[in-house]
Amino acid sequence: MKRVKSKIKVKTEKKIKEPSQPSRSTLDTRFQRIIQTQQRVAPEIIHEIVNDALSFGASDIHFEPQEHEVVVRFRVDGLLQEAGRIPRQYYDSVINRVKVQAHLRIDEHFSAQDGAIRHTEDDTVVDLRVSITPTLDGEKIVMRVLSEYVRGFTLTDLGLSKNDEEILLGAGQKPFGMILVAGPTGSGKTTTLYALLKVLNKPEINVTTIEDPVEYKIVGVNQIQVNPQTNLTFSKGLRSIVRQDPDIILVGEIRDHETAEIAVNAALTGHLLLSTFHATDAATAIPRLLEMGVEPFLLASTLELIIAQRLVRKICEHCRASKRMSAQEYKKFPQAVLAHISKKPSTLFYGKGCKECNGHGYSGRIALFELIIMTDEMQELMLTNPAAKQIRERAKKQGSHSLFEDGMKKVCAGTTTLEEVVRVAMP
Repeated sequence: MKRVKSKIKVKTEKKIKEPSQPSRSTLDTRFQRIIQTQQRVAPEIIHEIVNDALSFGASDIHFEPQEHEVVVRFRVDGLLQEAGRIPRQYYDSVINRVKVQAHLRIDEHFSAQDGAIRHTEDDTVVDLRVSITPTLDGEKIVMRVLSEYVRGFTLTDLGLSKNDEEILLGAGQKPFGMILVAGPTGSGKTTTLYALLKVLNKPEINVTTIEDPVEYKIVGVNQIQVNPQTNLTFSKGLRSIVRQDPDIILVGEIRDHETAEIAVNAALTGHLLLSTFHATDAATAIPRLLEMGVEPFLLASTLELIIAQRLVRKICEHCRASKRMSAQEYKKFPQAVLAHISKKPSTLFYGKGCKECNGHGYSGRIALFELIIMTDEMQELMLTNPAAKQIRERAKKQGSHSLFEDGMKKVCAGTTTLEEVVRVAMP
């Protein structure tokens, strides 16, 4: 069965952000038929909503129960937009159907549950990661759409500059050490590591991962799914992986002291270890790891590279236009932003809005990156248990750029807007 390779284009001029109407006539027609016939057609509701999400290129589908109805929202290019509403009397059937498809307990209503659904439509197959959590108004469903086209991403596609890409590949070619990707949830950290693994994965290399969950299967890579029910945690799984003769290890996330300690020791004993970490920027990751109890001399000996990233919306290529910026127009931005722009561009780009981008002016996303290389000077600084500010200042002297500075390069190149960069990477 052929898998989906790219986002399906929107085939309607109706805007998804309209507050009170479903965003497509297909959804509206389906809901009207449900109301008129009063039949239990939960499978058709779910199937149609997922198809709508795919047509808009949504990354997440939210079912949010309220007192009299359930609001359905799609996350498109990082922002939530209302897609329609389901009458409350049909929601029990909908949620039971989702639980059955995701192989979850239908008699459990007061505990969080996680599962997965495989959605098929003609020759298209899409995997959905399902999370159900009880709220005051009922059980909320969030479906993460695992788009198959992500498999084809290269490091350049992600937004890495040529120089940053060479730095990352150079660190990836080393026989041992640790590469960390830092950022909040949903910032594309795992996608970056997958793109790097595609380059490093070779027949003579043993690559093993432990993830929660395994989002995309990679040919030739041994991937392990975390399973708390069988006591297969990150730390216990990582202990087992080290005994599996690996060359490269990917740990989905370093969450606690035990996992951090094992990861550092694995990197110290001849393995290349890749992982993600929750931190606001690259400089903040080091103090957070030290606070977890990792010894400074061990971290200094193993850490090779820290990457921080954020996702911004890309200007729609079909309606991109330029405009002259006056000093008065720049004043609408915070002073902290203007202070970090040494030379304000006189011309900036924006999206006028068209059918292709559904009138928003943006289509797709790209990442902003910040890299800190572990030089000899940085390793010496780490031994003193430094604050994030000290690390940031030392990295800047070494030529490292911030997330905001990388964003400004993309603004000047016409890839995104200054408003987007300020939204996710305020200096």
